[in-house]
Amino acid sequence: MEPGGQLDMQQLLQAAAAMQSQLMSAQAELAEAEVEGTAGGGLVTATVNGQGELVDLSIAAAAIDGDDREEMAQTLADLVLAAYRDAVHAVDELQQETMAPFAAGFGGGGGGGLPGMPDLSSFSGFPGLPGAPGQPGPDEPPAEDDPASEK
Repeated sequence: MEPGGQLDMQQLLQAAAAMQSQLMSAQAELAEAEVEGTAGGGLVTATVNGQGELVDLSIAAAAIDGDDREEMAQTLADLVLAAYRDAVHAVDELQQETMAPFAAGFGGGGGGGLPGMPDLSSFSGFPGLPGAPGQPGPDEPPAEDDPASEK
């Protein structure tokens, strides 16, 4: 903020552009990532990309053993499903880890506010922001007549 409480719009736009660039880079990194999930002690391995798409599946020959073909087919299906779910769980963790700084920057994970940007939570110049006239601040409950507080 400039002296007198005015926002420096140039600084605000530069910070937004930097955030967008970092977000696009993180999304590209996720798109290229591949993780594996396993089941049956490694009998089945599923490889999933950063968007959760199955890109490879390997089944060890030892997984196909038995005389009851129907039971074997069901067991194999269960192992494939479990390996895929394991891989998707790993992708979810990778996505959360990669995107956490951005969630925090938008007030979703502590830290509050955008990095390098002024804290606007107590600035009363923008309607709809916490602290603006008619809006509860970050630490005050909504007014009793606030329709948003009704269930």
